[in-house]
Amino acid sequence: MSVFAFYLFALCTIAGGLFTVISRNPVHSVLWLILAFLSSAGLFVLLGAEFVAMLLVIVYVGAVAVLFLFVVMMLDVDFAELKAEMARYVPLALLFGVIILMQFALAFGAWESNAAAEGLRAQVAPVDRHNTEALGLILYDQYFLLFQLAGLILLVAMIGAIVLTLRHRSDVKRQNVLAQMYRDPAKSMELKDVKPGQGL
Repeated sequence: MSVFAFYLFALCTIAGGLFTVISRNPVHSVLWLILAFLSSAGLFVLLGAEFVAMLLVIVYVGAVAVLFLFVVMMLDVDFAELKAEMARYVPLALLFGVIILMQFALAFGAWESNAAAEGLRAQVAPVDRHNTEALGLILYDQYFLLFQLAGLILLVAMIGAIVLTLRHRSDVKRQNVLAQMYRDPAKSMELKDVKPGQGL
């Protein structure tokens, strides 16, 4: 049953990631991304990392993916124009894809199976520590710099998403705070001497 569950979650993860990229509708892409997250959480449960699985569901599915869905549905983003601009970078993206595939080929070509791998998979967390405590020791002790670097990459990705979707419209009147603060009352106001019985 565990082998069947592994292949089911693995196929759902690959299919969700593939349809997230090739789907034409942005809302459908977000829904496929949610499927990929849930399937990945199932794989983590099979590995014995329940904390990571619940974290994936709560943070990514419950917050990030839903936020993506709301942003895509509420903002009037011209995705056709964005795709037309991204078409210029397709050759560069293909070059990067070929390089990554070559690196994968080199990595799998030099891959050697460890004799103790099966035992390590069966025992993910140490015997004397809980799963969450062991994960915290790994993230904030052994791989602290890599963890901070991952946060920096996410920050750059967030800023990039804001820059891509930010548009300045010329037909919208915006508030200029500095102009309001530095205005001269003598020039901005004019006193009118209105006589009784007359209008302006």
